[in-house]
Amino acid sequence: MCGPEPINCFPVLVNTLSNALLRLQGSSARLRLWSQLFYTAENASLKHYIFYGLLTYLLVLASGLPPLLAMGSVEDYKVRSRSCGRAQGVDEM
Repeated sequence: MCGPEPINCFPVLVNTLSNALLRLQGSSARLRLWSQLFYTAENASLKHYIFYGLLTYLLVLASGLPPLLAMGSVEDYKVRSRSCGRAQGVDEM
């Protein structure tokens, strides 16, 4: 009933339980479940648009990450140098 992918088992179980509860209440309505993980677009221009949009997003993210990491290491260096100076008795200006 679940198929080879275990990701489909939970929705199938919820669907079965929901339909059983609907039948117990005397309803003739029924819930249906479709097992399609992702939208498959046959339009090639849409696929290119999504690909280049995600590529642009990742490039912007990748360009902003190294400065963020560098600023963190500079702050750590400042804190360590101040604490070493205090330990050696050097006053801060």
